[in-house]
Amino acid sequence: MSKPLNVAILGATGAVGTELLALLAERNFPIAQLKLLASANSAGKQIDFGSQSIEVEEVQVNSFDGVDIVLASAGGSTSKQWAAAAVEAGAVMIDNSSAFRMHPQVPLVVPEVNPQAAANHQGIIANPNCTTILMNLAVWPLHQIKPVKRIVASTYQSASGAGARAMNELKQNAQQVLDGETPQPQILPYQLAFNLFLHNSELDEQGYCTEEMKMVNETRKIFSDPKIQITATCVRVPVLRAHSEAINLEFAEPFDTESARAAIAKAPGVKLVEDFAKNYFPMPIDASGQDDVLVGRIRQDISNPNALELWLSGDQIRKGAALNAVQIAELLIEQDLVRVNA
Repeated sequence: MSKPLNVAILGATGAVGTELLALLAERNFPIAQLKLLASANSAGKQIDFGSQSIEVEEVQVNSFDGVDIVLASAGGSTSKQWAAAAVEAGAVMIDNSSAFRMHPQVPLVVPEVNPQAAANHQGIIANPNCTTILMNLAVWPLHQIKPVKRIVASTYQSASGAGARAMNELKQNAQQVLDGETPQPQILPYQLAFNLFLHNSELDEQGYCTEEMKMVNETRKIFSDPKIQITATCVRVPVLRAHSEAINLEFAEPFDTESARAAIAKAPGVKLVEDFAKNYFPMPIDASGQDDVLVGRIRQDISNPNALELWLSGDQIRKGAALNAVQIAELLIEQDLVRVNA
Protein backbone atom coordinates (compact mmCIF):
# COMPACT_ATOMS: atom_id res chain seq x y z
CA MET A 1 0.00 0.00 0.00
CA SER A 2 2.79 2.46 0.89
CA LYS A 3 5.93 2.86 2.91
CA PRO A 4 5.56 0.73 6.09
CA LEU A 5 4.39 2.61 9.15
CA ASN A 6 5.14 2.37 12.85
CA VAL A 7 1.89 1.37 14.52
CA ALA A 8 0.92 1.20 18.19
CA ILE A 9 -2.16 -0.51 19.62
CA LEU A 10 -3.24 1.05 22.89
CA GLY A 11 -5.31 -1.52 24.76
CA ALA A 12 -3.73 -4.41 22.91
CA THR A 13 -4.93 -7.15 25.27
CA GLY A 14 -8.65 -6.35 25.16
CA ALA A 15 -11.30 -7.81 22.86
CA VAL A 16 -11.02 -5.00 20.31
CA GLY A 17 -7.22 -4.91 20.59
CA THR A 18 -7.07 -8.61 19.79
CA GLU A 19 -9.33 -8.06 16.77
CA LEU A 20 -7.17 -5.14 15.62
CA LEU A 21 -4.13 -7.41 15.58
CA ALA A 22 -5.95 -10.04 13.54
CA LEU A 23 -7.20 -7.47 11.03
CA LEU A 24 -3.80 -5.82 10.56
CA ALA A 25 -2.44 -9.22 9.63
CA GLU A 26 -5.40 -10.23 7.45
CA ARG A 27 -5.37 -6.99 5.48
CA ASN A 28 -1.57 -6.90 5.08
CA PHE A 29 -1.39 -3.46 6.63
CA PRO A 30 2.06 -1.97 5.92
CA ILE A 31 3.83 -2.19 9.29
CA ALA A 32 7.47 -1.40 9.92
CA GLN A 33 7.25 -1.73 13.70
CA LEU A 34 4.35 -2.72 15.93
CA LYS A 35 4.05 -1.65 19.55
CA LEU A 36 1.55 -3.28 21.89
CA LEU A 37 0.62 -0.98 24.77
CA ALA A 38 -1.54 -1.68 27.80
CA SER A 39 -1.72 -1.12 31.55
CA ALA A 40 0.94 -2.29 33.98
CA ASN A 41 -1.17 -5.39 34.69
CA SER A 42 -0.65 -6.66 31.13
CA ALA A 43 2.95 -5.52 30.68
CA GLY A 44 5.33 -8.36 29.84
CA LYS A 45 2.72 -10.56 28.20
CA GLN A 46 3.81 -12.05 24.88
CA ILE A 47 1.41 -11.83 21.93
CA ASP A 48 1.95 -13.47 18.56
CA PHE A 49 1.69 -11.39 15.42
CA GLY A 50 2.56 -13.29 12.28
CA SER A 51 5.94 -14.89 12.86
CA GLN A 52 6.76 -12.48 15.68
CA SER A 53 6.19 -12.67 19.41
CA ILE A 54 5.76 -9.13 20.70
CA GLU A 55 5.98 -8.15 24.34
CA VAL A 56 3.23 -5.92 25.69
CA GLU A 57 4.61 -2.68 27.13
CA GLU A 58 3.16 -0.50 29.85
CA VAL A 59 2.05 2.73 28.20
CA GLN A 60 4.17 5.74 29.16
CA VAL A 61 4.74 9.27 27.88
CA ASN A 62 7.53 8.22 25.54
CA SER A 63 5.67 5.16 24.23
CA PHE A 64 4.59 7.08 21.13
CA ASP A 65 8.00 8.30 20.02
CA GLY A 66 8.47 7.37 16.37
CA VAL A 67 4.91 6.06 16.05
CA ASP A 68 2.88 7.03 12.98
CA ILE A 69 -0.57 5.66 13.86
CA VAL A 70 -2.06 4.80 17.25
CA LEU A 71 -5.09 2.52 17.28
CA ALA A 72 -6.62 3.19 20.68
CA SER A 73 -9.12 0.80 22.24
CA ALA A 74 -8.54 1.09 25.96
CA GLY A 75 -11.51 3.23 27.00
CA GLY A 76 -12.29 6.93 27.15
CA SER A 77 -10.29 7.84 30.24
CA THR A 78 -7.17 6.15 28.86
CA SER A 79 -7.56 7.87 25.49
CA LYS A 80 -7.93 11.26 27.15
CA GLN A 81 -4.87 10.56 29.30
CA TRP A 82 -2.56 9.70 26.38
CA ALA A 83 -3.96 11.56 23.35
CA ALA A 84 -1.82 14.65 23.81
CA ALA A 85 1.37 12.60 24.14
CA ALA A 86 0.54 10.67 20.97
CA VAL A 87 -0.24 13.78 18.94
CA GLU A 88 2.82 15.66 20.24
CA ALA A 89 4.96 12.72 19.14
CA GLY A 90 3.62 13.16 15.60
CA ALA A 91 1.24 10.23 15.54
CA VAL A 92 -2.39 10.16 14.42
CA MET A 93 -4.60 8.58 17.06
CA ILE A 94 -7.63 6.66 15.79
CA ASP A 95 -9.69 6.41 18.95
CA ASN A 96 -12.31 3.75 19.56
CA SER A 97 -13.72 5.35 22.71
CA SER A 98 -16.38 8.05 23.07
CA ALA A 99 -13.84 10.54 24.42
CA PHE A 100 -13.54 12.73 21.33
CA ARG A 101 -16.48 11.76 19.11
CA MET A 102 -18.46 14.94 19.59
CA HIS A 103 -15.47 17.29 19.78
CA PRO A 104 -16.03 19.85 16.99
CA GLN A 105 -12.41 19.61 15.78
CA VAL A 106 -12.24 15.81 15.73
CA PRO A 107 -13.56 14.01 12.64
CA LEU A 108 -15.98 11.17 13.31
CA VAL A 109 -15.52 8.77 10.41
CA VAL A 110 -17.19 5.79 8.78
CA PRO A 111 -15.08 5.31 5.63
CA GLU A 112 -18.00 4.10 3.51
CA VAL A 113 -20.04 7.18 4.51
CA ASN A 114 -17.86 10.26 5.08
CA PRO A 115 -14.23 9.51 4.10
CA GLN A 116 -13.68 13.17 3.24
CA ALA A 117 -13.96 14.10 6.93
CA ALA A 118 -10.64 12.40 7.71
CA ALA A 119 -8.75 15.18 5.92
CA ASN A 120 -9.76 17.61 8.66
CA HIS A 121 -7.97 15.78 11.45
CA GLN A 122 -5.63 17.55 13.83
CA GLY A 123 -4.02 14.41 15.15
CA ILE A 124 -7.12 12.58 16.37
CA ILE A 125 -9.86 10.78 14.46
CA ALA A 126 -12.77 9.25 16.34
CA ASN A 127 -14.30 5.86 15.63
CA PRO A 128 -18.10 6.02 16.10
CA ASN A 129 -20.08 3.87 18.49
CA CYS A 130 -20.71 0.33 17.24
CA THR A 131 -24.48 0.72 16.97
CA THR A 132 -24.02 3.97 15.06
CA ILE A 133 -21.62 2.41 12.56
CA LEU A 134 -23.90 -0.54 11.84
CA MET A 135 -26.97 1.66 11.40
CA ASN A 136 -25.18 4.24 9.26
CA LEU A 137 -23.91 1.64 6.80
CA ALA A 138 -27.48 0.46 6.17
CA VAL A 139 -29.11 3.90 6.11
CA TRP A 140 -26.54 5.90 4.13
CA PRO A 141 -27.13 4.26 0.71
CA LEU A 142 -30.84 5.08 1.00
CA HIS A 143 -30.23 8.56 2.41
CA GLN A 144 -28.15 9.32 -0.70
CA ILE A 145 -31.15 8.62 -2.94
CA LYS A 146 -33.88 10.21 -0.83
CA PRO A 147 -32.91 12.08 2.36
CA VAL A 148 -34.19 10.42 5.50
CA LYS A 149 -36.39 12.61 7.67
CA ARG A 150 -36.64 10.37 10.71
CA ILE A 151 -34.98 7.23 12.04
CA VAL A 152 -36.50 5.00 14.71
CA ALA A 153 -33.99 2.39 15.89
CA SER A 154 -34.28 -0.52 18.29
CA THR A 155 -31.06 -2.36 19.04
CA TYR A 156 -30.41 -5.91 20.22
CA GLN A 157 -26.87 -5.72 21.57
CA SER A 158 -24.71 -8.72 22.37
CA ALA A 159 -22.52 -9.28 25.40
CA SER A 160 -19.45 -8.50 23.30
CA GLY A 161 -20.39 -4.83 23.48
CA ALA A 162 -19.49 -4.94 27.17
CA GLY A 163 -16.16 -6.67 26.52
CA ALA A 164 -14.56 -10.09 26.72
CA ARG A 165 -15.29 -10.50 30.43
CA ALA A 166 -19.01 -9.93 29.82
CA MET A 167 -18.96 -12.62 27.13
CA ASN A 168 -17.37 -15.05 29.57
CA GLU A 169 -19.89 -14.12 32.24
CA LEU A 170 -22.78 -14.82 29.87
CA LYS A 171 -21.43 -18.31 29.19
CA GLN A 172 -20.82 -19.00 32.87
CA ASN A 173 -24.23 -17.69 33.93
CA ALA A 174 -25.99 -19.74 31.25
CA GLN A 175 -24.37 -22.89 32.57
CA GLN A 176 -25.31 -21.93 36.13
CA VAL A 177 -28.95 -21.55 35.12
CA LEU A 178 -28.90 -24.92 33.35
CA ASP A 179 -27.39 -26.45 36.50
CA GLY A 180 -30.21 -25.04 38.60
CA GLU A 181 -28.05 -22.39 40.26
CA THR A 182 -28.77 -18.67 40.64
CA PRO A 183 -26.26 -16.56 38.67
CA GLN A 184 -24.54 -13.70 40.45
CA PRO A 185 -23.41 -11.29 37.70
CA GLN A 186 -20.24 -9.33 38.41
CA ILE A 187 -19.44 -7.62 35.09
CA LEU A 188 -22.94 -6.95 33.79
CA PRO A 189 -25.44 -5.20 36.06
CA TYR A 190 -28.09 -7.91 35.74
CA GLN A 191 -28.33 -11.54 34.71
CA LEU A 192 -28.13 -11.70 30.92
CA ALA A 193 -28.39 -15.47 30.52
CA PHE A 194 -31.96 -16.32 29.44
CA ASN A 195 -32.84 -12.67 30.01
CA LEU A 196 -32.45 -9.22 28.49
CA PHE A 197 -32.38 -5.70 29.88
CA LEU A 198 -32.39 -2.12 28.65
CA HIS A 199 -28.91 -0.73 28.11
CA ASN A 200 -27.58 0.32 31.49
CA SER A 201 -25.60 3.40 30.44
CA GLU A 202 -26.42 6.62 32.27
CA LEU A 203 -29.88 8.11 31.75
CA ASP A 204 -30.41 11.77 30.92
CA GLU A 205 -33.24 14.02 32.10
CA GLN A 206 -35.37 12.88 29.14
CA GLY A 207 -35.01 9.22 30.09
CA TYR A 208 -32.65 8.35 27.22
CA CYS A 209 -29.48 6.46 28.01
CA THR A 210 -26.03 7.46 26.81
CA GLU A 211 -25.92 4.62 24.27
CA GLU A 212 -29.15 5.83 22.67
CA MET A 213 -27.97 9.44 22.48
CA LYS A 214 -24.72 8.31 20.86
CA MET A 215 -26.77 6.99 17.95
CA VAL A 216 -28.62 10.29 17.71
CA ASN A 217 -25.75 12.74 17.99
CA GLU A 218 -23.09 10.74 16.16
CA THR A 219 -25.33 10.06 13.16
CA ARG A 220 -26.12 13.76 12.83
CA LYS A 221 -22.40 14.55 12.83
CA ILE A 222 -21.43 11.79 10.38
CA PHE A 223 -24.27 12.66 7.98
CA SER A 224 -23.57 16.40 8.39
CA ASP A 225 -27.29 16.79 9.04
CA PRO A 226 -28.11 18.30 12.45
CA LYS A 227 -31.83 18.33 11.65
CA ILE A 228 -32.38 14.63 10.96
CA GLN A 229 -34.78 13.25 13.56
CA ILE A 230 -33.57 10.12 15.37
CA THR A 231 -34.82 8.14 18.33
CA ALA A 232 -33.44 4.88 19.68
CA THR A 233 -34.07 2.20 22.28
CA CYS A 234 -31.02 0.07 23.13
CA VAL A 235 -31.33 -3.40 24.64
CA ARG A 236 -28.72 -5.90 25.84
CA VAL A 237 -29.63 -9.43 24.75
CA PRO A 238 -28.18 -12.89 25.58
CA VAL A 239 -26.12 -13.19 22.39
CA LEU A 240 -22.34 -13.62 22.60
CA ARG A 241 -21.25 -11.61 19.58
CA ALA A 242 -22.75 -9.30 16.92
CA HIS A 243 -25.47 -6.71 17.38
CA SER A 244 -28.80 -6.52 15.57
CA GLU A 245 -31.03 -3.54 14.90
CA ALA A 246 -34.60 -2.93 13.74
CA ILE A 247 -34.69 0.33 11.79
CA ASN A 248 -37.68 2.39 10.64
CA LEU A 249 -36.89 5.10 8.09
CA GLU A 250 -39.28 7.90 7.18
CA PHE A 251 -38.77 9.85 3.95
CA ALA A 252 -40.53 12.90 2.51
CA GLU A 253 -42.12 10.65 -0.12
CA PRO A 254 -42.54 6.94 -0.78
CA PHE A 255 -39.40 4.85 -1.33
CA ASP A 256 -40.23 1.62 -3.13
CA THR A 257 -38.73 -1.52 -1.64
CA GLU A 258 -37.11 -2.78 -4.84
CA SER A 259 -35.13 0.44 -5.24
CA ALA A 260 -34.10 0.16 -1.60
CA ARG A 261 -32.94 -3.43 -2.10
CA ALA A 262 -30.97 -2.45 -5.19
CA ALA A 263 -29.24 0.36 -3.29
CA ILE A 264 -28.34 -1.91 -0.37
CA ALA A 265 -27.14 -4.70 -2.67
CA LYS A 266 -24.52 -2.50 -4.33
CA ALA A 267 -23.46 -0.44 -1.30
CA PRO A 268 -20.00 -1.00 0.22
CA GLY A 269 -19.80 -2.57 3.65
CA VAL A 270 -23.24 -4.17 3.60
CA LYS A 271 -24.68 -7.39 2.22
CA LEU A 272 -28.31 -8.00 1.35
CA VAL A 273 -29.54 -11.15 3.11
CA GLU A 274 -33.19 -12.02 2.78
CA ASP A 275 -35.28 -15.00 1.76
CA PHE A 276 -38.93 -14.22 2.36
CA ALA A 277 -40.03 -17.71 1.30
CA LYS A 278 -37.92 -19.27 4.06
CA ASN A 279 -38.35 -16.38 6.50
CA TYR A 280 -34.55 -16.18 6.56
CA PHE A 281 -32.98 -12.84 7.39
CA PRO A 282 -29.78 -11.53 9.07
CA MET A 283 -28.83 -13.19 12.34
CA PRO A 284 -25.97 -12.51 14.78
CA ILE A 285 -24.64 -16.03 14.31
CA ASP A 286 -24.22 -15.33 10.57
CA ALA A 287 -22.75 -11.85 11.07
CA SER A 288 -20.12 -12.93 13.62
CA GLY A 289 -16.65 -12.73 12.13
CA GLN A 290 -17.90 -11.01 8.98
CA ASP A 291 -16.73 -7.65 7.65
CA ASP A 292 -20.06 -6.75 6.06
CA VAL A 293 -23.18 -5.69 7.91
CA LEU A 294 -26.02 -8.02 6.92
CA VAL A 295 -29.21 -6.18 5.95
CA GLY A 296 -32.59 -7.61 5.04
CA ARG A 297 -36.35 -7.85 5.57
CA ILE A 298 -36.74 -4.55 3.75
CA ARG A 299 -40.44 -3.82 3.65
CA GLN A 300 -43.01 -1.05 3.42
CA ASP A 301 -44.15 0.35 6.74
CA ILE A 302 -47.88 -0.40 6.65
CA SER A 303 -48.57 2.50 9.02
CA ASN A 304 -46.79 5.14 6.92
CA PRO A 305 -46.59 5.19 3.09
CA ASN A 306 -43.38 7.24 3.28
CA ALA A 307 -41.53 4.82 5.55
CA LEU A 308 -39.50 1.64 5.19
CA GLU A 309 -38.58 -1.04 7.72
CA LEU A 310 -35.34 -3.00 7.68
CA TRP A 311 -33.38 -5.37 9.89
CA LEU A 312 -29.62 -5.79 10.26
CA SER A 313 -26.98 -7.78 12.09
CA GLY A 314 -23.32 -6.81 12.27
CA ASP A 315 -20.23 -7.88 14.15
CA GLN A 316 -19.80 -5.28 16.87
CA ILE A 317 -16.16 -6.13 17.55
CA ARG A 318 -15.22 -6.25 13.87
CA LYS A 319 -16.96 -3.59 11.75
CA GLY A 320 -18.46 -1.98 14.83
CA ALA A 321 -15.00 -1.27 16.24
CA ALA A 322 -11.71 -2.76 15.02
CA LEU A 323 -12.35 -2.98 11.28
CA ASN A 324 -13.66 0.57 11.05
CA ALA A 325 -10.52 1.79 12.83
CA VAL A 326 -8.21 -0.12 10.48
CA GLN A 327 -10.15 1.17 7.49
CA ILE A 328 -9.63 4.72 8.77
CA ALA A 329 -5.91 4.00 9.00
CA GLU A 330 -5.97 2.73 5.41
CA LEU A 331 -7.84 5.88 4.43
CA LEU A 332 -5.09 8.02 5.95
CA ILE A 333 -2.55 6.23 3.79
CA GLU A 334 -4.64 6.52 0.64
CA GLN A 335 -5.19 10.23 1.19
CA ASP A 336 -1.61 10.84 2.34
CA LEU A 337 -2.84 12.19 5.68
CA VAL A 338 -0.29 10.62 8.01
CA ARG A 339 3.23 11.85 8.68
CA VAL A 340 5.63 8.97 8.40
CA ASN A 341 8.14 8.94 11.27
CA ALA A 342 9.90 5.79 10.06
